[in-house]
Amino acid sequence: MRSLITCILGLACISTFAQEAQWQGPSVDFSHGALHVSENQRFLVHQDGTPFFYLGDTAWELFHRLNREEAEQYLENRRQKGMNVIQAVGLAELDGLNTPNAYGEKPLIDNDPTKPNEKYFEHVDFIVNTAKEKGLYIGFLPTWGDKATKAWGQGPVILTNDNTEDARAYGRFLGERYKDAPNIIWILIGDRDAEGYEAIWRAMAKGIGEGDRGAHLITCHPMGGMSSSKWFHDDNWLDFNMLQSGHGSFDNTNYKMIDADYNRKPTKPTLDGEPRYENHPVNWKPENGWFNDFDVRQAAYWGVFAGGLGTTYGCHDIWQMVAPGHTPISSARGSWDGSLDLPGVFDMIHLRKLMESRPFFDRVPDPSLIAEGQFDDGRHLQATRGKDYAFVYVPYGTNFKLNMGKISGDKSNAWWFNPRDGKAGELFEVKNEGVYEFDPPGEPKRGNDWVLVLDDASKGYKPL
Repeated sequence: MRSLITCILGLACISTFAQEAQWQGPSVDFSHGALHVSENQRFLVHQDGTPFFYLGDTAWELFHRLNREEAEQYLENRRQKGMNVIQAVGLAELDGLNTPNAYGEKPLIDNDPTKPNEKYFEHVDFIVNTAKEKGLYIGFLPTWGDKATKAWGQGPVILTNDNTEDARAYGRFLGERYKDAPNIIWILIGDRDAEGYEAIWRAMAKGIGEGDRGAHLITCHPMGGMSSSKWFHDDNWLDFNMLQSGHGSFDNTNYKMIDADYNRKPTKPTLDGEPRYENHPVNWKPENGWFNDFDVRQAAYWGVFAGGLGTTYGCHDIWQMVAPGHTPISSARGSWDGSLDLPGVFDMIHLRKLMESRPFFDRVPDPSLIAEGQFDDGRHLQATRGKDYAFVYVPYGTNFKLNMGKISGDKSNAWWFNPRDGKAGELFEVKNEGVYEFDPPGEPKRGNDWVLVLDDASKGYKPL
């Protein structure tokens, strides 16, 4: 009885918090026009100049496993969380070719990529359109990578180097079908090493371009520890890079991977498209523990402050849409609908609001802000700034010193932003010169994370 009461109270608290943290209105206003790469080649921007902060969610099995009512429930929940890109797969990972969708339909006739099943894609159409109504992009993976490079998983391989025209034809079909949809971002590969299979993905990208006539951005989702830049950075069709820092360890240093992409030439935007999933066993072994809301925040702030154009949230129970009748993969311990309101997903709302609260396009990563107190482990501080503001993420609440004078103004308004609840501390003023020591609230420990915000006092920026 005690545990039941505790559970009920906990759910009540989550429900109240959810109401306070909901995103108001559609997540994206598509009247701002199509997405493009920004002029400085670092971010994404709408046609009318409105900045776009990519906040994704991994829903790989969305098309394959959910019916229409469930899909609407999921998409509405993600809209409420401030998500604006839902990453989902056409030819899904979990036996997506041979196990039919919720309506008994398979995506291809005779597993032939040149023979898509109209009934299957009518269900995909419904989800794409429902997402559009809620102001959500679909980060559309034409296929999971095991359909070209099995390596692990179920396959079967139907896209080969011997016949790349099949990949091109399938890409052309998708491009033509969704050429007028305003809410598509194409994401190729699907969790694989593309080494030796580049021709397949180049052919698919070519086919998409032929079908949608360049209407949508294209990137790639590689396997863990890799970035699309490894194979396709110099390809004109790759609009921005995506990396996967993955699920191998606590304090996985995705900021180093972002930094490597950020400094490549020619300049292209980048982001971590698959950092640690909430409720995922560390290195796939429950005995190592489970990633929680702090792990989600740490990866998100590290990646964005290191120069990422955005980030992607993920939950281990949701990407695979765990439900009765589906065998959980890799020790998943919850259901998709029971995991929609885990603590870490609310924290993504606060991140998006913070990033959209200050000038967008002049933001750069700047490690030179840190004068003292830097670490090369889970306590690592990550600093970013614009011309007249700076953010410093402090994952363990440790003291540190900053080199002032990196932003404009004689004086700086300083305040602590709490990434756990999105609330701002009281303002205090500091001289914008010399070296200044900052002491985050609370005791130094894992999970006592904060963002120091410095604003040019003359600009009149307000705390959130």
